[in-house]
Amino acid sequence: MQTYSSLGQTAGALRGCAACLGNFDGVHLGHQALFARAATLGPVVAVTFDPHPGKVLQPDLAPRLIATFDRKLELLEAAGVHGCVVQPFSREFARTSPSAFEALLFETLGARAVVVGTDFTYGSARGGTVETLRLAASTRGAQVAVVAPVTVEGVVVSSSKVREYVLEGRVEAATRLLGRPFDLDGVVVKGAQRGRTIGFPTANVDTLNELRPAAGVYAITVRLSDGNVFGGACNIGTKPTFGGAEVTIECNLFDFAGDLYGQQVRVAFLERLRAEQRFSGLDALKAQIERDVVAARAVVNRARTPS
Repeated sequence: MQTYSSLGQTAGALRGCAACLGNFDGVHLGHQALFARAATLGPVVAVTFDPHPGKVLQPDLAPRLIATFDRKLELLEAAGVHGCVVQPFSREFARTSPSAFEALLFETLGARAVVVGTDFTYGSARGGTVETLRLAASTRGAQVAVVAPVTVEGVVVSSSKVREYVLEGRVEAATRLLGRPFDLDGVVVKGAQRGRTIGFPTANVDTLNELRPAAGVYAITVRLSDGNVFGGACNIGTKPTFGGAEVTIECNLFDFAGDLYGQQVRVAFLERLRAEQRFSGLDALKAQIERDVVAARAVVNRARTPS
């Protein structure tokens, strides 16, 4: 997938494309529906913004992003996007008039079609609407396709709903909206190494992901930098049995032996097994971890078995 640093930088290279417009945080099923529709109209191009407009216009209210920027690009490519235009977003760009934005799309980018959701707005003060976009397209021999919201079990798929589910620890519900398990990338760093002393060594994952599941124990898979994937159990929280204060992400990989320090890993969350809790001592903690491992193995095995 070719990436461009602004609409102006495309210089006609994507002329005739079918452009999808949005932030595409998480690249969930709703976003994927836009790309699928665009694929019927021309080479699919995603026009997105960096940073997220909310972080510029309302930083105190800006959402925690589902995926890092690099992960978003990876997911866009996996969704069949041919090219991605990353338009820098600033307060100055936010003042772009609807007509100027239309010119960027249809003249600078050269889009033959634009695909948007039903509630799409654009330009200064969100003055542009689907109808004004259609009019602008028609005067240039282009077209606009509008894709209805995607629902899953009666829930409208949206980035905000995915965030809500992940923050509540409802990672199975998030999976249904994303079309894949929620994941985060990180580097394995040294922790307190208590897991080794009780027979359950863990990889302490340091991540730049803004969005993380609620505290608790999860069934997971972990993809290593060499591409190998291991099932596992993950604890997110402060480890109250040991009087901890810092929130950590500790992953126990099943059937793995080796040194992971410094390695990049991807942790995918399959199911929340329980909330974090304080135990009366090490024996009670070890007994619960043994039960967690059995439960997590069962979840991982189900996920790997074709239905």
